[in-house]
Amino acid sequence: MNQATPQTAAARLKKISPLRPTLAIVLGSGFHHVLSELHVDKKVSYAKIPSFPKPTVSGHAGELYFGHLGKTPVMVLSGRAHFYEGHSMERVTFAVRALAAFGIRDLLLTNAAGGINPDFRRGDFMVLTDHINLMGVNPLRGGDATSPEAFATGASQPLPRFVDMTQVYDAKLGALLFRAGKSCNLKLQRGVYLAVSGPSYETPAEIRAFARLGADAVGMSTVPEAMVARQCGLNVAAVSCITNAAAGIGKRKLSHAEVLETAGRVKTLAAKLLKHFVGLYGQI
Repeated sequence: MNQATPQTAAARLKKISPLRPTLAIVLGSGFHHVLSELHVDKKVSYAKIPSFPKPTVSGHAGELYFGHLGKTPVMVLSGRAHFYEGHSMERVTFAVRALAAFGIRDLLLTNAAGGINPDFRRGDFMVLTDHINLMGVNPLRGGDATSPEAFATGASQPLPRFVDMTQVYDAKLGALLFRAGKSCNLKLQRGVYLAVSGPSYETPAEIRAFARLGADAVGMSTVPEAMVARQCGLNVAAVSCITNAAAGIGKRKLSHAEVLETAGRVKTLAAKLLKHFVGLYGQI
């Protein structure tokens, strides 16, 4: 059986709900509490959407929601597939291509990350200004990703292969995040996110090298989705919850339990930030 195309998945999504939001949010660890603020129209498991990969990581439910945050319609993806789970990059980024085919124009990506910048503390939020891809593979590699079928119904030309990454993260959406932070009395950090493949955490030597490269935080997601979103013409913003100090910076032994503990501690702040962001988005 052939894998479904992004258009097939998008067609399925259009049958689930009459809502046609232009904004989608991918929830990483620490951000799922926003679902308590969502006025849900429809919810569907990834397993019921053609070719959506099911996450296997704790904290990633694998459910898609249509609903409203305040008065603004939004699509929310609770959980993501990661490269380290054994998925191909095509599978990791399939949901983004389906969102583009659906008609999403703006994408907010969220994640948990380890802090490299010594000024960062556990529980801080960092708006991504740029990224460094050290995952060892580029999600735009290959022929399928540049075919019209990889993007949207009605696309008459293949997607660009050589995509300009001068400004991956949209300045206007980033400004909305900072305005949202200010409106809920939350000081946001800003910085460069470095992506590695995982699933092992980094060594102290690697973290020292990443710091010299200009990275402020490190994680195992987001960058492939951002790159594919830009290829598809979506505007992208991203925010990290700094859940731990990276190797060699803090005194704690690194663990996924620490990530989930910090995420749980700041979940209310994360939900407030996203709700305010969506409210501001609805005004533009």
